[in-house]
Amino acid sequence: MGYRTVLVGTDGSASSFRAVSAAASLAGATGATLVLACAYLPMRGNERAAAAERLGELAYKVSGSTPADDALRAAREHAVAGGATDVVLSAEQGEAVDVLIALAARHRADLLVVGNRGLNSLAGRLLGSVPSAVTHRASCDVLIVHTTDGGR
Repeated sequence: MGYRTVLVGTDGSASSFRAVSAAASLAGATGATLVLACAYLPMRGNERAAAAERLGELAYKVSGSTPADDALRAAREHAVAGGATDVVLSAEQGEAVDVLIALAARHRADLLVVGNRGLNSLAGRLLGSVPSAVTHRASCDVLIVHTTDGGR
């Protein structure tokens, strides 16, 4: 079965870029569209005020979707280097799992790719992790890429 649309989540971390590279390689090999997704949460009023006070005119870099947009631009470089040729960027406000599931449905993704971060941590076992929650809620195939050294 060939994939037409592959969606991968990134938060701008080095481990998430390993998932992006794996998804890009797969998308490139199958000719699929690669959707790079990044969820973000709005800053609270007091956080926004503190950022504005400390950063002045550069405060925009840490508010709204700007950090997510920056993470997606960096992820695109990894995706292109990994072999993806058709790349779509999508920053969306919300919790990571909710955003990934919604974007997978919206883009009719055949495959959702996530890193394994959180699967082997105590917090992940107690509170749930993005990879675990995605596997339970996704209506498409899910690939969990080993992006951390934990559990290996």
